Parts: sequence; structure tokens; C-alpha cells
Amino acid sequence: MISSERASNDTTISPDAAKPRPPTVLQLLPSLETGGVERGTVEIAEALADAGWTPLVASSGGRMVHEVERAGATHLLFPADNKNPVVMWKNIARLEQVIATHDVDILHVRSRAPAWSALVAARRAGIPLVTTFHGNYAASAPFKRLYNSVMTRGDRVIAISDFIGEQVIEAYGADPDRVRVIPRGVDLRLFDPAAVTPARLIALAESWRVSDGELVVLLPGRLTRWKGQYVMIEALARLERGGMRCLLVGDDQGRDRYRRSLQGDIDRLGFAETAHIFGHCGDMPAAYMLADVVVSTSVEAEAFGRIVAEAQAMGRPVIATDHGAARETVIDGETGWLVPPGDAGALADAIKVALALDGEARERLASRAIAHVRANFTRDLMCRRTLDVYLELIDAPAFAPSPPRVLGAP
Repeated sequence: MISSERASNDTTISPDAAKPRPPTVLQLLPSLETGGVERGTVEIAEALADAGWTPLVASSGGRMVHEVERAGATHLLFPADNKNPVVMWKNIARLEQVIATHDVDILHVRSRAPAWSALVAARRAGIPLVTTFHGNYAASAPFKRLYNSVMTRGDRVIAISDFIGEQVIEAYGADPDRVRVIPRGVDLRLFDPAAVTPARLIALAESWRVSDGELVVLLPGRLTRWKGQYVMIEALARLERGGMRCLLVGDDQGRDRYRRSLQGDIDRLGFAETAHIFGHCGDMPAAYMLADVVVSTSVEAEAFGRIVAEAQAMGRPVIATDHGAARETVIDGETGWLVPPGDAGALADAIKVALALDGEARERLASRAIAHVRANFTRDLMCRRTLDVYLELIDAPAFAPSPPRVLGAP
């Protein structure tokens, strides 16, 4: 037992006290409902926790809060989804308080409205700001362009594809030295063909009323017009529909009018026995395995397009529109096919080719697709590269970074 005299005079620093404090990273986004931004936030939070860092996530809440907490992060309720200028201004002080209270080392913001508050708060607190440019944002009007430009003002700007990286530099004039291209990543623990059990396939097939022997064309994605589900319905008119099912799978997120419009088109064209709209799917790996071909019909360029990468990881033939990041995630003619945006005829022709593949051809395509994703678009790659970006900005000698990837580098 240490004597009171020694306790009062000993100035020796304990081994634990000498250790560097693990960095604290605060990720800020509007909400945690569903989507690629939210999924990436959870994955980075888990990677930070696994690396011994301290992960914080601030948002207005949502169904994925429990996933953030399960990943080892602390969730802070924060009005980051509010675009009211008064609230955005007050959020500066709120963020400063969070930064001070939790001793935040890096602030990482993933959306435009909270980014304006984060930019000022980070500068006042003297900590680095990281932004992730997640979207292919419209920038025709001057005000909209200014609003979007906040995402290029971070000390590091993460672009989720080469397509977005070039846009950030060319359209917004960002400094190329601050831009890092980090593609979104597929979690191979989940999206592995060998991991999907027959029981899961049977359960999903029964839920969706898919019969044995039916050819399944799967179009996943939230129900919004720019995702182009209506192009798929137009393509059905050009296909032999006997023994085929087309499944539109995704949450309408309150877009009841668009969902009703799609259902109206299906009924009007007599496709009620062929095309079906389902909501959120809780087992996407099984959904991909149930499909004979997976389609992405986005009529606006995808900033990344996680669905196309996930489907290839599961060894499924994919068809995507020929613009945006699909040109990076799909090797046309080798791991899938690219068709012109909004071209129902070209889409129908590609579906015919995909469904006509024999077993040997499907296996060759599956092997190429799986290898392509595992080499370029995995969760582990995304997380490691993101932590490397953090390490560029802070002094954390206990954590050695690997070389970061800059725009245009291999």
C-alpha cells in the first residue's frame, strides 16, 4: 500500500498516463433512417471502435441509432436535419459545446445543411474538418451551387467515386491536394454467396411469392423518380413475361404519389402478375441470391451506387445505366452491362442477354464480378482509407497510416 507521504510527493507518471489519448472522431449527419450515407457512418464508427479510437455520431435520430450504438459508438441527439437558418446558426454553438465536452479531435460531416454549422464550429474550436461529398448534387442555380460548395471546404474532402472527385474539382474548384477518393465499400461478411442459407432464400421467396423456376429480375432502391423504376416497367412491355417476375424493392420514404403512379402503370399495362412493388427488405444478401439479374435504372448519375457493387459481390449479373460511378463499378461486358439512361429498349435487350446466360457463362461472370468487388470496393478498404485521412490531419503517433489515395492515383 502506498504511504500518504509518497502519494503526496511522487511525481512519477504511470504507464497508462503516458499513453497517448485515442483520437475522438465526431461524425455528423441529418438522421439515421436508411441509406448509403447512414450505412457508411455506421461502418466507420465500427472501424474507429475496433481501432481503439473514440467514435461519436450526432444526428436527429432514426431506426439505425441502435446500429451505431451496437458498433461501439455513442449517439448524440442533435437537430442536424433542420434547414432553418436560425436553427443552423444555433447549431454552431451546440457543436462547439459537443466538441469541448467530448474533447473531439476531428469533425466529419456528411451532409450540406449541418456542414455550414460544422464549418464555423470546427474553425472556432481549432480542429480539422472532414467532409464527404456523397451526392451528385444539382448545381445549376447560383444559390444552389453556393449551398453545395460547403462540402468542398473541409481540410480533407472525401469523394465517394472518381466521378464525384472530378466534379468536386472541376465544378467547385476544390484544391486537388485536399481531395481523397474513397469508394463506398461492400461488407463481405454479409454479402458473401456462401453465407446465405437455403432457409433464408426459402423464407424470402415465400414472402415475395416467387415460385420455383421463375426468372427473377430484381430492381432494388428507394422509390423515387430519379431511380427510374418507371423505365423498368416500360422495358417489361418489350419482354416475354411468361415465367418471369420483376420485383421493385425499396422504401418509398413517404413518396406515396410516386408509388401509386408506378402501381397505376403496372395495372394499366396488364403487368399485375409480373411486376410487384415491395417495401424495405431486411435481407438484401438473400434478395440478390434470389435474383437472376439485378438492375439499376437511375436516370440521374449515381454518385456511387452501392446496389450495383453489392449485387456483383453476390455474383449476380448486373445491368446499370451508363453514367456516373456505374462506369467505375461495372466492367461493361465482363461483370455486367451498361445501358443508356432512360432507354427502355436497351434495358430490355440487356435483360434478355442476362437471362439467356447458360450455367457456365453465369459462373464465369460471377467469378469476375466477385473478384472485381473484392479488389476495389470493400468495407475494409473504405474504412482503412478513411482512417488514413483522419491520420493525415492529427498527431496520433500510436497509429501509423498507410499511404492515402489522392484523385487519379491507382
